[in-house]
Amino acid sequence: MSYHKRRRDVLKGVGAAGAVGLAGCAGTGGGGESGGGGGGGGPDLLVVIGYPESGIQLFRDYYAASDGAEDILIPDGLQDAGLPGQVGNDMANVTGTAPAAGGPNQEAFTSLYEDTYDESPGVFTSQSYDSAAALILANVAAGENDGTAIRDQLRRISNPDGTAYGPGEFLDAVEAAANGENINYQGASSSVNFDENGDPASAAYSVWEFDGQGAESVAVQDTQTFEGANPDGAGPSADESPGGFGREVSVGILLPETGDLASTGQPMIRAAEIPAQQVNDSDLDLTVNAQFEDTNTSPDQGVSGAESLVSAGVPAVCGTASSGVNVPVCQETLIPNEVVGCSPSSTALSVTNLEDDDYIFRTAPSDRLQGRVMAQVASERLEAASAATLYVNNDYGQQLSERFSNVFADEFDGEVYDQISFNIGESSYSNVVEQALSSGN
Repeated sequence: MSYHKRRRDVLKGVGAAGAVGLAGCAGTGGGGESGGGGGGGGPDLLVVIGYPESGIQLFRDYYAASDGAEDILIPDGLQDAGLPGQVGNDMANVTGTAPAAGGPNQEAFTSLYEDTYDESPGVFTSQSYDSAAALILANVAAGENDGTAIRDQLRRISNPDGTAYGPGEFLDAVEAAANGENINYQGASSSVNFDENGDPASAAYSVWEFDGQGAESVAVQDTQTFEGANPDGAGPSADESPGGFGREVSVGILLPETGDLASTGQPMIRAAEIPAQQVNDSDLDLTVNAQFEDTNTSPDQGVSGAESLVSAGVPAVCGTASSGVNVPVCQETLIPNEVVGCSPSSTALSVTNLEDDDYIFRTAPSDRLQGRVMAQVASERLEAASAATLYVNNDYGQQLSERFSNVFADEFDGEVYDQISFNIGESSYSNVVEQALSSGN
């Protein structure tokens, strides 16, 4: 039995509780002035940056200490539709932001995912599909399982000037790349135009709310697209594509099936496996060997999984998910071994600044953009004039907290009373919650 068939059979047993349904518009935003600090002189707004497993306990402790009058703003790391049910509160005072599936082929991907798994795609699933699809196309265009050759093809198969293909025409794109043709992969999450840093040159963000305890979905309120300075992308690219048929394409999937991001990671894994399934179920004279390793949302296990993939000869990896895992995986394993990494959801600013010799890409936008989106939502939508942040103690949490705080103060005249870190896996977060609620007094 082929690898992709085994994984699909295993994952069909995983429930849809962790999947986020991007269903219609419902609900209303909280009013910062009426709810500010619950009338106790604290901040108008709490910004909480973390992951679902720790978020369950943190929000339980928050609702035990507060009547929920203050607004709370969270990013994509906490976009878990099952969170209200696990917390035991409808979390009606929570608003979220997240990179959205805003690419030109979003609908085609959604139909493909639903047809494959009989469930709706979740947060970062479109980015996961695009990451795996781009790596497979670059490998086919390179004509060999070589990290450097794949690196040099990634912008050639994705940035403009070629024939456009999307998820619905993925097999046509693979065939064209194997024939050495110039193609332009247009994704579900974005146009997948990589800039000089390997980041997306444009991105869409959604503003969302929980549907309520037990609803297992979120209500998207608004979606906006933001473009960088070079929306068509930039950076080095191969001049031609050797291509070729009659070979096996190797790709790694290094994402969290377990650990703090398991509920988000499992649908991401399913999405990343679809491009390999498409090729292996076709009559093209090509096969894809998609090898999976679980990061357990742990830097140590992420590095160990990456080492296993490198030892198996994998030249390119779709992953990892969290920046706290992605940065050490890139620095310790992928970059030294000249293996391409393309993360669907690692958004920390530090990824952009890695000394990577152009081996590290991502289909998720940098938190430099999300920090600004969050500050704008805090000021204009939630009407907050003051805030305190609670952030997970890693690159992702610290950098997003600092970016939000700087933009909120500099561009929206807001005041951040305190930025408070917390660690994953604590039995109680009452102290940090109380510190945040009382900040500014």
